[in-house]
Amino acid sequence: MTALSHILQHQVIAIVRGLAYEDFLPVAKALSAGGVRIMEITLNTPRALEGISMLSDHFDPDTLLVGAGTVLDAVDVTTAVQAGAKFIISPHTDLSIIQKSRELGAVSIPGAFTPTEVVAAYRNGGEIIKLFPAAGGLAYLKDIRAPLDKIPLMPTGGIDASNIRQYSDAGAVAFGIGSSLLGKGPLDLQRVTENAANLLRHLRPEHDNKNTLL
Repeated sequence: MTALSHILQHQVIAIVRGLAYEDFLPVAKALSAGGVRIMEITLNTPRALEGISMLSDHFDPDTLLVGAGTVLDAVDVTTAVQAGAKFIISPHTDLSIIQKSRELGAVSIPGAFTPTEVVAAYRNGGEIIKLFPAAGGLAYLKDIRAPLDKIPLMPTGGIDASNIRQYSDAGAVAFGIGSSLLGKGPLDLQRVTENAANLLRHLRPEHDNKNTLL
């Protein structure tokens, strides 16, 4: 399975920002146990590249696909892919980031907000477009999708178990999710697993949570 196919199949990308290095593997295992198969480590997280490398070595990509987020330039793309990142997510549209990601074989997920930005990101090689910030909510996604229904969109921010199905029904192909999975207080690995399983049950009621052999 290609990385792009994996993302489109599993849909939920867990955003890990500011986590301690020693927590990367326990959190990845907790997410995987709950059914989440994609993890983004933002590059403004301490030791992010080490974490990407370690997790890429530990997990088969079909079990947990690991990528880099908050990628701000083409140099970051190169170092992230060398560390093992299979996808590159940025908060904005930068053609050099898109081009370098595609050149190195990583899935390109640039950020965009307005219709003009979304179209530009897609026409220039973005494979999934991160709709960011998603402060406009479900209504804004529907407004964007009305004329741009052929462009795969990944809303990021404000998505949880209570609304993820609505976003899916409105046409989102993937979802960037942080605090709804990891929580905002002290890290609780059991809660991370429960949050992941609960989110997927709401996204796909037929979801059968099966613990992954880690």
